[in-house]
Amino acid sequence: MLTLLLTGCGFQLRGTTTVPPEMSQTFISTLDRHSVFYRKLRAELQQAGVVIVDSPVDATAVFSILVDVTDQRVISVSARNVPREYEIYYTINYELNTSEATLLEERTQTLTRDYTFDETLVLGKAKEEEVLRDAIADDLVRIVLIQLSSL
Repeated sequence: MLTLLLTGCGFQLRGTTTVPPEMSQTFISTLDRHSVFYRKLRAELQQAGVVIVDSPVDATAVFSILVDVTDQRVISVSARNVPREYEIYYTINYELNTSEATLLEERTQTLTRDYTFDETLVLGKAKEEEVLRDAIADDLVRIVLIQLSSL
């Protein structure tokens, strides 16, 4: 009965990621090879069967990360002018090209999350900020992979 109900509502498990065949050997062009987004994207593309090459000369496609920025800004402060709430944002700008054509025009994605801050819990809040940045990067990679799988 449960199986019939789940198939009737359109639910389906997320399968493996499919990417265009032009991406069989891809070079990822970026200024920051240590960013969270770059590392997660690279791992997901490799899991999808893409060979990541070290030179654009050897590549069948070039995925360019033009902007990879993450930071935070204050959303609210207390009566004593102490920050109480922060917003973390992560912005990426990217495109996908082959030698013959542009497969994915330049696009920008920005995701944000906010969290409360308590100066008595500095270490815990620092860890919370790190976890939120990581989750945002996961979401951005998922968005990019969905766009790539639709090509």
